[in-house]
Amino acid sequence: MKHLFPLALALALLTGCGAQQAAPQTADPDAPVAVERLTIAFSPYADSDTILTATEPLEQLLQEKLLEKGYDVSDVEMSVGTSYTAVGEALSAGSADIGFISGGNYVLFSDECDVLLTALRYAISKDSDDPADWNDGTVEENTDEMSTYYRSILLAGPSDTGRSLADKVMSGQELTWEDLNGATWAVMGPTSASGYIYPSLWLQERYGKTIADLDSVVQSDSYTTSLARLASSQVDIMVGYAHMRTKYADQWQTGFGGTAPMVDQTAVIGVTEGIYNDMIAYSRISPLMEDEAFRTALGEAFIEIGQSEEGREIISVFSQVGYQWGQDSDYDGERDAQALLKELEA
Repeated sequence: MKHLFPLALALALLTGCGAQQAAPQTADPDAPVAVERLTIAFSPYADSDTILTATEPLEQLLQEKLLEKGYDVSDVEMSVGTSYTAVGEALSAGSADIGFISGGNYVLFSDECDVLLTALRYAISKDSDDPADWNDGTVEENTDEMSTYYRSILLAGPSDTGRSLADKVMSGQELTWEDLNGATWAVMGPTSASGYIYPSLWLQERYGKTIADLDSVVQSDSYTTSLARLASSQVDIMVGYAHMRTKYADQWQTGFGGTAPMVDQTAVIGVTEGIYNDMIAYSRISPLMEDEAFRTALGEAFIEIGQSEEGREIISVFSQVGYQWGQDSDYDGERDAQALLKELEA
């Protein structure tokens, strides 16, 4: 069944009090291996209610797939972390067996967790690093091509300051540090690749500054919170993944408070370099995940779920369309980015 529990560090550290379970075992070699519980932690890509509602069918799908592979899982517990960092902490402590996390978060906790699968996404119709190419009056669309990377964008909103920045970019003028520092920004936590790390690198490359140097920054608990703040002009700029408008254009007016179509009220004013996709990581601390055969079965189950129509509908809440086997070295670029960021902010 699905249990809702916060993934704050204080709870993650309770694993020494019985939160961990032993590796799967069976006395009968012909019988399915009994697994009492599989715990899954989702990063807050959207608000927790949206994620938990969308992923509700995942429990049964996973149980069915794993049973086909010889594992009888009694319970699948799914939760949404209170922050990106909280999910890394849960993996690090072993209170989550697997977690849906970003590359930036993984790098911080890779001593205690490892890559199981890398997520696939549909590439979108715009992939230029020139913001002018994104502001042609159309919303970005998914293509049929699969991609292992995405970009982060700086998205200006309908506030007076946001429109001023957009007008300057669309007229071909370069933004100054003073222009950007005069705006209020919505960002994610410092472990978020598209919501903090890569936008900081974008700023550093152009102005010798990072998000930490901005005068007015609001940290959001999810991208949907950032979008609501942008639509209501509480902030002038938000940062996030480049398919933001692809995913949320229909909800801009009905869910976030926009007063006109999203494509008319927002503009891309900056585009980062490519970011390797998010992943499903497993905890090295979890006794369940120590079993290589179970890890393989679990990875195969998710790959097969991602290939089904029902599965793709579920994981679309994460803007993911499937999975492939991943490896730690895929995220060396993320390590380099974080090392540079730490050096700049030291």
